[in-house]
Amino acid sequence: MTPQIMTGIFIGLLAWFLVRCILSGFYTVDQNQRAVKTSFGRAQRVGAATTINDPISESLIGDEKQRYIYPQVRVIPPGGPYFKWPWERVYKVSVATETVNMAFDPMAPSANSRGTVLEAVTKDQLNTGLSGQIRYRVADRNLYAYIFGVQNPIAHVMGYFVSILRERIANFEAPEKAVQPEGETRLDAASVQGISINDLRKNLRDINDHMDKECKSSVARYGMVLEASLITGIDPPPEVESALAAINTAHNQVSSDISLAQAAADQKIVQSRRAVEIETLKAQAEVEPLQRLAEQLNTLRGANPGVLALYIRNVKLALLQKAGLIIREVK
Repeated sequence: MTPQIMTGIFIGLLAWFLVRCILSGFYTVDQNQRAVKTSFGRAQRVGAATTINDPISESLIGDEKQRYIYPQVRVIPPGGPYFKWPWERVYKVSVATETVNMAFDPMAPSANSRGTVLEAVTKDQLNTGLSGQIRYRVADRNLYAYIFGVQNPIAHVMGYFVSILRERIANFEAPEKAVQPEGETRLDAASVQGISINDLRKNLRDINDHMDKECKSSVARYGMVLEASLITGIDPPPEVESALAAINTAHNQVSSDISLAQAAADQKIVQSRRAVEIETLKAQAEVEPLQRLAEQLNTLRGANPGVLALYIRNVKLALLQKAGLIIREVK
């Protein structure tokens, strides 16, 4: 082999090394991304720190804290350029918030009416359809679970969310009404026990709040944050839609009648109270002069007993002047 060929081979190997190991070793991380670098397949870790001591694990209960322990990895922030060797690999993930239909099934996109309606069974054994959305994002505080701990994180998160939602729908009971003060009885048509679909529709906000609370552990489980769930529709089966409409109409009519009756009763009570106040004021107006006169007479009698007799005499004379006829008894 001639020196020229050896030189060519050496130059070619050097160029390949420069392109493969040097030029292609530079990379950047976008603003909405975070990255984790591995060396020979092992992620770069932050000492011996794990998620068990992180606040994201506070929502775990029981033995979950022992089952969902992940190491804390070194997160590469946005920016660059960064450098990696050929035996190192960079995993980039987007941490932007995304929205997906709650009926979406990543493993079977055609399921749940092609990801539009999620079916659930209510407490009274009615198969109802749920529609709504959830917002989620990747948690940069538990990237190990998202990248290495779970094969398909979004599938696990959706399955976790759906299981909690169906359990809530199957066992949902409307909250009890506030107790009225003692001595006050107020009827309310909403207190009449209706079917569970009515209860679910009237308490959508409570259901959404419950889902947000129960899904906080998804960060420690799968490295994904469920920021909010918004259930927007609960539709009964078509065969009970007319019956449900009739029940709602009846409840609305009863509620309207009770409200009118209550308003009329309240108005009569107010009028009665006002009448009592007026009559009381009239009686006080008639009694007040008599009380003042009695006080004056007591004052006169205390000053001089003879003055009281003269006062009574003058009053009688005033009455005699007004009389048209006087009948006097003669002994």
